[in-house]
Amino acid sequence: MAKFIMSLTVNGDKYEFAADDTDTLLDVIRNQLVMTGTKRGCTTGSCGVCTVNNANGEAILSCLTLAREWDGESIITIEGLEADGELDAIQAAFVEFGAVQCGFCTPGVIMSAKALLNRYPQPTEEQINAGMAGVLCRCTGHIKVKEAIRNDFRLRQGLNTQDNNSEAGDAQNIPATGFHYPGQLDEG
Repeated sequence: MAKFIMSLTVNGDKYEFAADDTDTLLDVIRNQLVMTGTKRGCTTGSCGVCTVNNANGEAILSCLTLAREWDGESIITIEGLEADGELDAIQAAFVEFGAVQCGFCTPGVIMSAKALLNRYPQPTEEQINAGMAGVLCRCTGHIKVKEAIRNDFRLRQGLNTQDNNSEAGDAQNIPATGFHYPGQLDEG
């Protein structure tokens, strides 16, 4: 296998390392950078557990993306969400609303939810359903995940999460899934 030297900024830190031509972004995150929060699931893009966010805050399936395509780029993994020892609002919402069960899919689910919330800070039910369509969780059934997503805005604003009556934005221009594949244009 041919190797190449690549650089990748992960969670704000720049790394340079040798990678194989066939390495996926998931391979280098887990094996080269030893960040194991991003999980290996189906490796076909069907489950979403490998989700990371690009520099624009969009969900990326790292198991489908060749590492070479990300040379010189920036990504955010689950490890990059907390700041100064504090969980990100979506992580806190997942804990508060019991949206974490066995934990295997949780990093990918949270990164998908983060991408959804980056695009729609107060998502409608339709936007939540569309944004989370490519993520599988056998433990929670998504009920508690959706509750956490609905309450993320309220947590960020320091509002009471017991009374969630806020109006959300419109649901136009929703992609078929919340994921952006290499070379895909965002039409929304």
